[in-house]
Amino acid sequence: MTKDMTAARALLDTGNYTCAVCRGARAYTATERGVRPLVTWLEQGLNLEGFCAADRVVGRATAFLYCLLGVSQVYARVMSRPAAQVLQAADIAFDADVFTDGIINRQGTGPCPFEAAVMAIDDPRQAQEAIVQKLRAMTKAGI
Repeated sequence: MTKDMTAARALLDTGNYTCAVCRGARAYTATERGVRPLVTWLEQGLNLEGFCAADRVVGRATAFLYCLLGVSQVYARVMSRPAAQVLQAADIAFDADVFTDGIINRQGTGPCPFEAAVMAIDDPRQAQEAIVQKLRAMTKAGI
């Protein structure tokens, strides 16, 4: 495990963070759940090329966003197999404590809405558009 990944995982484990990315002396963390912090970083134009990311949950949507952010490695406590396929196709190293067939929604009643929104998409930019649209619709609905 690289120093950057060790640092990212330590931040995830010791802070009240949902995700952390590290490269050298630079680190970014987030406390928001789901895809929101990654969408925000993309909208801010944050370049995370070469960073190592540690996240609580990585589904297919999150994997596409990490691809667009340019990270070199992703660790997750829980990762869906479709997310692993996205990362593998992008040549991004990955590991997880638990691999699962899919990510379920917060109510436990079905698939994560973001994972469902990108299931038939293979292009990261198209996935980003679908994620942002879904995020706007959910925000508007108060979800």
